[in-house]
Amino acid sequence: MLEKFSNQGSDLIVTFVESVPVKPGVTCDVYIHPETGERDLGIITIEPGEKTKKKKVLEGELTIEGYLSGEGTLTITHVDGTTSVMKVDSSAEGFCYSVGLGECMQWEAGPNQQLVVFEICFPPYKEGRYQDIAE
Repeated sequence: MLEKFSNQGSDLIVTFVESVPVKPGVTCDVYIHPETGERDLGIITIEPGEKTKKKKVLEGELTIEGYLSGEGTLTITHVDGTTSVMKVDSSAEGFCYSVGLGECMQWEAGPNQQLVVFEICFPPYKEGRYQDIAE
C-alpha cells in the first residue's frame, strides 16, 4: 500500500481506503489525500487482455488518468464523437490525460502484460460522477 504518491512533480501523502473489484480482471485500490480531502486516487490494476468499463464523465472539476506500469491503451471518445487511442508502455512514464466532462474513457491492458494506471478525481469520487457505457 502506498503512503505517498508522486504526480507531475508533486508528492502527496495518501491513506488507503479500500480495494474494490471493478469487474473480473480489474481491481481498484482507493486512496484519499487525508490532509485536505480535496481529491482521491485510484490505482487500477488491469490483467492482460482485460479492460476497464467504458465510462462517461458526468461530474467533477477534474479527472486525471495516468500511466504507472505495463502496456496497453487509453481510449477517449470526445464529445464530438471522435476517438483518440493513446498507447502506453515503459516509455510513457509521466503520461497523464485530463478527461473532460462528456468524454468517455476506457483502459485496456495488452495481451501479455498487466497494466497499472491511476485516476485522480477532484473532488473525490461519488456515485453519479460516471455513467457506465454499454459496449
